[in-house]
Amino acid sequence: MGSTVTPADSREHRRVRMRLPVRMRWTNPFGQKIELGETIDVSRSGLLVSTKEFHTPGITLWVTFPYDALLSDGQPEILARVARCNEVLEVIRSTNAREKVQSASALEQERYQKLDQLARVLGISDAPATFAVALHLQEQAHASSNGTSNRHEPERRGSARRALAVPVRVHPEGIPWFEEAMTVDISAQGMRFRSHREYALGDLLKIAFQDPASAPWHGTGKFLSEIVRVAAVPGSIALDVGVCRLE
Repeated sequence: MGSTVTPADSREHRRVRMRLPVRMRWTNPFGQKIELGETIDVSRSGLLVSTKEFHTPGITLWVTFPYDALLSDGQPEILARVARCNEVLEVIRSTNAREKVQSASALEQERYQKLDQLARVLGISDAPATFAVALHLQEQAHASSNGTSNRHEPERRGSARRALAVPVRVHPEGIPWFEEAMTVDISAQGMRFRSHREYALGDLLKIAFQDPASAPWHGTGKFLSEIVRVAAVPGSIALDVGVCRLE
């Protein structure tokens, strides 16, 4: 009889089984949404998160990990992309099955069998479907790059930028309806934010930080800014909009 060959894990970094709270924030044409979840496993480049909502592969969102609900707002948020989304029980069972094959310990195999039996007794198999969302953490652009497709183009900003994700409210000058967006990076004189609206070069925008107390720009209220760059986000309908602060 031939033996069953288990394919090697193709992930770049080793995964660790770990349960920690996660907050996910994403934007759509109707505003921002937030969901709290829990990690199933963690690696240096990504997370596998148990969620209640289905998340479409390819979309980008912002992750706070680990998330502490007792802390005030301002916890760091990391840009991530959804790699895949499956039913959570299917993922946990396949992971347990792989670990059983790889484990040489009879004690460990007996432990997994008892866990499976307990799950059946508790009726976990009949629980409402939730999802396991694999998130790939996005690498931030190097500080010497200006965010365009040509990496050798010299930086034109008058001040250094830094990767920073914070929620902002954006609307064209003269139009009161704002869009909830997230910044990608910020400098003293400008920012780049991810948007689901169409903007044109030269448009004037009013930008306000949702949390003025921790705003990275000095001043209060709304900041008048001019759009200096608009770029499509690969694999997404979203746009990255670069603005220069005018006041």
